[in-house]
Amino acid sequence: MSFVSYAMILAGGLGSRLCILSEKRAKPAVPFGGKYRIIDFSLSNCVNSGIFDVGILTQYRPLSLRDHIGIGRAWDLDRKRGGVELLQPFQGWAETDWYRGTADAIHQNWTRVEEREAEHLLVLSGDHVYRMDYRPMIEAHLARGADATVAYTEVPKEEARGFGIVDVDREDRVQGFLEKPASPPAGTVSMGVYVFRTAALHAVLREDAERDSAHDFGKNILPTMVRSGRVLGFRHEGYWQDIGTLDSYYRANLDLVKPDPPFPLEDPRWHVFTPSTEFPPARIGGRAEVRSSIVTHGTIVNGIVERSVLFPGAVVEEGAVVRDSIVMGETWIGPQAALDQVILDKRVHVGPRARVGFGTDRTPNRSCPEHLSSGLTIVGKEARIPEGVTIGRNCRISANLIEEDFPGDTIPSGGVLERELNVAH
Repeated sequence: MSFVSYAMILAGGLGSRLCILSEKRAKPAVPFGGKYRIIDFSLSNCVNSGIFDVGILTQYRPLSLRDHIGIGRAWDLDRKRGGVELLQPFQGWAETDWYRGTADAIHQNWTRVEEREAEHLLVLSGDHVYRMDYRPMIEAHLARGADATVAYTEVPKEEARGFGIVDVDREDRVQGFLEKPASPPAGTVSMGVYVFRTAALHAVLREDAERDSAHDFGKNILPTMVRSGRVLGFRHEGYWQDIGTLDSYYRANLDLVKPDPPFPLEDPRWHVFTPSTEFPPARIGGRAEVRSSIVTHGTIVNGIVERSVLFPGAVVEEGAVVRDSIVMGETWIGPQAALDQVILDKRVHVGPRARVGFGTDRTPNRSCPEHLSSGLTIVGKEARIPEGVTIGRNCRISANLIEEDFPGDTIPSGGVLERELNVAH
């Protein structure tokens, strides 16, 4: 029986809805869960499912992703046969150009599929957090002779408009596929996990390449295959979170610190692999209080940490309070500082007595109200917040700012601070 031995992970999107978290890195490379990157979950699912030949299609700001994956040793993918390979476009070559969409990315790299003589291909999104053994889905796909099989799950109907809607009958045959409708008819959504019969997929990709289209799996390829081929659905019952927005990123991280987390990272039956960083063990001070939080290696906590995620090397000084927040690696929280519903990117410096995420005013962010309206405040990489400054809610503080860039001692809720403007607005 034919089987799937090759997977391609789509990891090249802009990820603008993650705001400044994805300004300097591809969305799948965004840190997550204390020690991981988002792409670790798709990669770990592959190797735990026995798939050790993986191509990662990346385009937007790939350096962070490339450095993280390296030669694939953390996932046992440093192999002479198979292994992991980053597939980037090179503008100007006769045979390739910038990827015009997810489908075009695979079409431009079709020689990789042909070289493996793969009769079936696993295609994954690189920006989802979930645990899934792909083998039962692959077995169902092969047993029923499908041209394509789409993994689907259920989300609240009011949240479904950000996803592809899958219409399946009682026998899991896909009757329709609707990409991100304004008024979703149901909450049955595609997970971005597909198995294709390669001959059927290649035929549709060739036709799509000649059309004026978005060259996208959800908008073009799957609707075409549903109309003309045998497309099946495969229901996934476990936890799944698309990290498509700041709110979903924040929610998925804070899910991990619940008393009974829906997605426990410590499950010994299904390891999530990632490169190890060289930090000493975490140290908790004598006056520290840590409750319902993830505190990783290299962290030093002398203050109060509640319902928060601290990445390697984060420091919380005495008298500081960190609540309901995500603090990325090598960040320093000064004495008497306070964080509430805040996301700090890597190597941020929060001065003594600064208050970030302060007050009850929920004015949406003036620059990106569609991304920052729930009360979250976000601070970019390597920003330095001055001593005693108060920053409200739904604020956006850009990367690499220094103390002199702050125009005063208060950034009101909904405010934006960018170096080139040198003002809060």
